[in-house]
Formats: sequence, C-alpha cells, structure tokens
Amino acid sequence: MTASLKEHADRMRLPGPWCTAYVDAATGTVDTLEASDVRPGNVRAALEAQGASAADLDALEQALQPEAGVPGPVSRFVLVHQGKVEINEVLPGARVLPERVSVDPVPDLLPLVKHRPEEFPYLVAEVSREHGEIRLHYAGAGSPASAEEVQGETQHIKKFQGGGWAHLRFQHHTEDVWRRNADQVAEEIDRVVAGSGARLIVLAGDIHARRLVQEQLSKASQAIVSVVDSHTHTEGADARLLDDQVNQRVAEQWATEQQDIMDRLAMQEGQANPESATGVGAVVHALQQAQVEVLILDDAALAERTLLALDAEPWVATAEEESLGANVLGKVPAPAALLRAAALTDARVLLVPGPVLPEGTDVAALLRWPTGPTVPAS
Repeated sequence: MTASLKEHADRMRLPGPWCTAYVDAATGTVDTLEASDVRPGNVRAALEAQGASAADLDALEQALQPEAGVPGPVSRFVLVHQGKVEINEVLPGARVLPERVSVDPVPDLLPLVKHRPEEFPYLVAEVSREHGEIRLHYAGAGSPASAEEVQGETQHIKKFQGGGWAHLRFQHHTEDVWRRNADQVAEEIDRVVAGSGARLIVLAGDIHARRLVQEQLSKASQAIVSVVDSHTHTEGADARLLDDQVNQRVAEQWATEQQDIMDRLAMQEGQANPESATGVGAVVHALQQAQVEVLILDDAALAERTLLALDAEPWVATAEEESLGANVLGKVPAPAALLRAAALTDARVLLVPGPVLPEGTDVAALLRWPTGPTVPAS
C-alpha cells in the first residue's frame, strides 16, 4: 500500500470536519518569501468563509508559517482535525494538483499520494571487510528512514604477508574473520528487510566483502539483491556515482513492478471469473468487500465525479441504498473516497495516466479472489 495511506489509515476512520491546505511553500526568493508571509492569513480567511472552527483556523495558520530558506519548487500539505495538526509535510517539487484550501468530511490524501506515488522501501548496504553501513530509504524521500552500522572484528583483518605454515594459518584466520564479519552484516540486512518489507537491496563496497555478504544473506534477501561496483569509503571515491547507480536500480525495479501490475490486469480481460474489476461501480463493489489487492486509478479522469464516504464498513458507496446501514459522511471527490476505502481495506494504490488503462476506463483493480460467475437471467 502507499506509505502515505497506510500510515494514516486510523485517521481515515475519524469523522470530519477536516481542514486541508495544499499550497506552494518555497521561501527561497524575495517574491516567494513575500507570498509565504501572506499565505497563512489568506488560507485562514478562505477556511473561515467555509465555516471552519476557530481552533482549526488557529492550528492551520500556525502550521503554515514559512520555513526559512526552503528552496523551490516545493509544496506544502497540511491537514487539521479538531484543532490538532495531523499532517504537516513539505513535499518536494511544485504542486501537481490545483491549490486546495477546503473543509471536508473526510481526509483527502490525493496530494500526498501524487507526490509519493508508491511506498517503495529499499536498502543501500555499503560493506567492507570489517564494517557494514545499512541505510533504509523510501523512494521519493530525501534522507534515509534509518541507518545501521555493523562493526566487525578488526584484528588480523589484513592477510599475513609471509611464507610457510604460519602464512597459511594466518591466511585462514583472516578469511575466518572476514566471513564472521560478513555474517554479522548479512544478519542485520536480513533483519532490516524483514522489518521494512524492502523490495530491493543495493549492495556496494569492497568487492570481496560484497561477495561474502551476498552468500550469507537469506534466500529471500538474495532474491532482491542488486550489486553495484562502487566503494565510497576508498580514497578519492565519488559518492554521487553510488547515488546515481542506486537511483537507476530503484527506477528500474519500480518500473518493472508497475508493468507487472498492468500485465496482470491485461491478462484478466475476457476471463470467465476474472481477478479484476474495471469501472467505478465494479471497483466500489470490490472495495466494499475488502476484495481489492491493487487499486489502479486515473485520478484526473475522476476529478469531477463524487462518491459517498461512509462512517463505517463498507466505507464507500455510489448511492445511499448501498451504505448497508453505515451513515453517510458526505459526497466527496471520487479519488478521495477511493483512496480512503483502499487505506481502510489495506489495498495497494497505483496512480496512472489515462492512456495506460483500457479505453473508457477511469479506475480498475486487481482482486484478492476472483469475481463469481454471472448469474443467468431467469
């Protein structure tokens, strides 16, 4: 599931009103600094006109105070509920949707998902014969989410340059030290992968240490390793080379995964009992049953359409008679309603541009189990 959704799933259950501001945020020049100085007041006035409470207005105005020296282009997404700032994020890049200042019955996290289209956790492990540095990243985020260091044995780390029996004994001892150190590093990589659900391990560093660590990894970790020939801890090494290689491997893996999803969707077309749904009605029906594994959404095509957000399961409906006893919180933009239902049923989300989906389709889904056979007409 998208990181920005999974992390906020509990919030999705809370009834509104929710105050949202999605605005430009850079303060790097005189012009943008002036704009950022008046923005909090302008946003406050717009929300006040929509009936926001004083507590929400105060919290949002405070959250939008400019952060000095943030270079452009960047955007800001702030979400306030009952006088508390629930989300306040500076997002890399210019706005990807129109500016939005609104009071809503449910949180609309589309701006967050557009800036961070998919949770993609990956590890970068730089290894030497005595040391390992393991960094957990999420694609699209600037700094690592966590960094672990493993310091192995350093005694007898270099091979003994001599001859005879003593030479062989020291040689074997040194290789044992390297192997033990590699074991420790591999164990830590496996632990971080298991805890984070990382989908790629980029392994860099000393060529001999890389081989030993790769051999000691679990089968699950070995299946997602990509080795790069880069060692930033050597004299004169350029760290940017490793960054470029990592970015390339992440982009390749990400593109492969997205293509796999679209290939799976294409394979389901025309099947008797497909593990897929296309069109708003069919996808909403699948979400109501928590049947959706991956929600595939062209948000631009659905921007003008609304759906009903509900206060309990099944969370979303196209009409009141589908609410199954849950209360209607309000009519909301279809992308917001679909993303909320995906978050509350633990579905992954893939945002796509229009041409990627079959013609005339704005939303589709891969399902956890197939749809049943069509009931014959009596």
